[in-house]
Amino acid sequence: MRVYFASDHAGFDTKNSLVAFVRDELGHEVEDCGAFVNDPQDDYPEIVAAAARKLADDVAAGRDSRAIVAGGSGQGEAIVANRFKGVRCALYYGDPGAEQVDASGRQLDILSSTREHNDANALSLGLRFLTLEQAKAAVARWLAAPFPGEARHARRIAQIDEVS
Repeated sequence: MRVYFASDHAGFDTKNSLVAFVRDELGHEVEDCGAFVNDPQDDYPEIVAAAARKLADDVAAGRDSRAIVAGGSGQGEAIVANRFKGVRCALYYGDPGAEQVDASGRQLDILSSTREHNDANALSLGLRFLTLEQAKAAVARWLAAPFPGEARHARRIAQIDEVS
């Protein structure tokens, strides 16, 4: 699977570490879409858009890929990524510190849920809330999580993708 990466200055060092981790330890093909220098004055929208645009192109062509975008909070990065058709970007700050359960009482993992319920193909990391090790663990779990394709979730995702 190809994984696109992007971050602003707030995520620059962690993004570079994650690129190496995903390529060298997890064995995925990666493409770094920037930032390429640590400039405290950079603006994240165009940097993140570069990765989201490539992911959207892959979605349209039926290619299996994902994107990981990052910033201080990850909020703006997720907003930008979600502007592109076919991109479904989830935001992650870290373990909520409390057990998560669904309506039937089944224990949930938020990262797996983004894949299982929404087939999220992009993940935005709020790096001011995560250590490098936490970010690596989250990325590894998220990339490994499948989309089972349950009919109700597939139906909802199709509806999401039709929203313009």
